[in-house]
Amino acid sequence: EVGDPPASAATIAVARSHSPPPARPLRWSGGCVVRGWPVGAGPAAGEVAGAWGRWRRLDRGGHADVRSRVNRADEQGRLWTYLPYGPFDNLTSYRVWLEGVAGREDPMFFAIIDGKGRAVGVASFLRIDPLAGSIEVGHLAFSPAAQTTTVATEAMSLMMRTVFGELGYRRYEWKCDALNAASRRAAQRFGFVYEGTFRQAKVVKGRNRDTAWFSITDADWPRLAAAYDRWLAPDNFDAERRQLLALSKLTLPDAPSTP
Repeated sequence: EVGDPPASAATIAVARSHSPPPARPLRWSGGCVVRGWPVGAGPAAGEVAGAWGRWRRLDRGGHADVRSRVNRADEQGRLWTYLPYGPFDNLTSYRVWLEGVAGREDPMFFAIIDGKGRAVGVASFLRIDPLAGSIEVGHLAFSPAAQTTTVATEAMSLMMRTVFGELGYRRYEWKCDALNAASRRAAQRFGFVYEGTFRQAKVVKGRNRDTAWFSITDADWPRLAAAYDRWLAPDNFDAERRQLLALSKLTLPDAPSTP
């Protein structure tokens, strides 16, 4: 999915210089007053490190090995079923795609690096809207061996911390094909709340796509931040680095589940 163009510095400056008038009582229902807005910043392109791995801006020349690791254990190409590109039959075709997306501001792609320095997946920020304080995570592609690992989960938590802790955004989105059961389960495991399905939202690779929407808001984040801290704590893993307490036990919100 290609996001909307990011707000320019000039647009943000104009928005800041025209402070809204004080909120007045309404004789009809209105949303709550949002103070100190807009925050007016987009994500930076630096590296963010955790205890198990890190993520950094996707590099045109240095991350071609992602393709080999992702494809090597995915011979049937199932990983690419719901993505608008791939699978990549050879390194050359992957490099062409890499050249097209590396360095873009929206979507902003990152490589997920494990503790041994290997690129094991790709993720991106997209639909970056600083004026609304909304951003989406997407284009997720992990090698099958890394999909349910601590590295992948920590990477997702670090991206959330960037969105809410560093940028001060209000909304973090996750969208997927409504038929992608694995992605829907992952979204709820990570703490996203199901919001509904947009019917016939797209045509992807010649097939209809109904899009399931999930989100986390800044009101959800304190609870989820504590959940990730608890899950990532060293005492939650045994000597073989297996989890003792499942993340879903800590993150599932009191909200309707997907049908």
